[in-house]
Amino acid sequence: MPGLLQNKELEGAGIVWLETLRRKGREAFAAAGLPTPKTEAWKYTRLRMLGADDFVLPAEDEIRCSCGCEEGHCEHENCSCRQEHPFPAYVLGFRNGFFRPPHPELPEGVEVMTLMEALQLEDEAKSRLGKLIELEKYPLAALNTAYLQEGLFINIRRGVRLDKPILIENCTHSGGQNLFFNLRHLIVVENGAEAEIIETYAYHGEPKSRYFSNIVSEIYVGRNAVLRHYKLQDEAFKACHVALAAVQVKEGGRYRRFCAQKGADVGRDEVVVSLREAQASAKVDAVYKMSGWATLDTTTDIRHLSAHTCSEQLVKGVVDGDAKGVFQGRIHIAPDAQQTEGRQLHRALLLSDRAEVDVKPELEIFADDVKCSHGAASGELDEEQLFYMRSRGIDAEEARRMLVEAFLDDALLQIENENVRNWLKGKI
Repeated sequence: MPGLLQNKELEGAGIVWLETLRRKGREAFAAAGLPTPKTEAWKYTRLRMLGADDFVLPAEDEIRCSCGCEEGHCEHENCSCRQEHPFPAYVLGFRNGFFRPPHPELPEGVEVMTLMEALQLEDEAKSRLGKLIELEKYPLAALNTAYLQEGLFINIRRGVRLDKPILIENCTHSGGQNLFFNLRHLIVVENGAEAEIIETYAYHGEPKSRYFSNIVSEIYVGRNAVLRHYKLQDEAFKACHVALAAVQVKEGGRYRRFCAQKGADVGRDEVVVSLREAQASAKVDAVYKMSGWATLDTTTDIRHLSAHTCSEQLVKGVVDGDAKGVFQGRIHIAPDAQQTEGRQLHRALLLSDRAEVDVKPELEIFADDVKCSHGAASGELDEEQLFYMRSRGIDAEEARRMLVEAFLDDALLQIENENVRNWLKGKI
């Protein structure tokens, strides 16, 4: 990929173990290269823009708001750096891949710092970074590791219950450049703690600019801990957004994830959950909605590694124009994972004759005392429902909108936080 494997001194260059990790990332990416349709995990999703364009890492001292102000000091009411928050939250902001102040005042027992600060100060961060990612298996995660620098370390201490969500806002202003953003987050929810984390990815500026967001998160959910994790991907329509979340859940821990995708030319949200101990559970839901020529990919890999674990997935998509939706869902049941339950369901609504949906559900079961199921279906809008609504005086466009909204509703209802649910419903 031109322009990415260039020499650039990164922060922390003098830290031997960190440089070793970066070198492993470079070597793994150089060996594997960019995924292609010949790569089984990427057979339906082509990274069409990355093989031809040059991309550059952004420079921190060049980052400004769209109005030209210094970040964190904008007084312009309509500047894109001033975003409305429809619910109370601890807000953390990134602009063009760099953390931008101000830093919110957090309650006792909650640690948040930049990843580089954590790697120089926190043994907890150093001991966990890179432990959940198989670099040889995930080439873009290897690329992320090669340029590892910016991101967050979030640590919710034992028994702490956050009173409101942590909101991580990511905003891009490319200024006509083909920028490469490479964020790495490390999230630890200790035993008995409970938290909500929301990630948003948005774009302000020239809509035809190309850029590449490559996001990797490593998430540790402790014993009897709860993490509700929400994400909205609304990147520019010529951007490429690839994200991998690797999650480990201990005994009695609960991981709840909901991802809504509507932006980008190519968007892929991938989550790998390892249920490592008894009574661990995961609920991984998603919706996607797109048109034009976009490709939006939702890929899940739920690994039941212990007995008495449970997982559930519901993914629903709406595809219009020449767009393509992709769902790849894998449930793996290890030999020792007896009395395990795993359920997976995908539904898609096609609004044009040219729309495409590719689905690959997988069950890998090596235990005999389990309950597992998967299902997938695609269809069109119900013409009888449309006729009925038209006969009641509702115009065709409004009727279509209402039916699409009703189709997605049961997925959105899986979101436990009503404020977040209503906000995402308005966005999607």
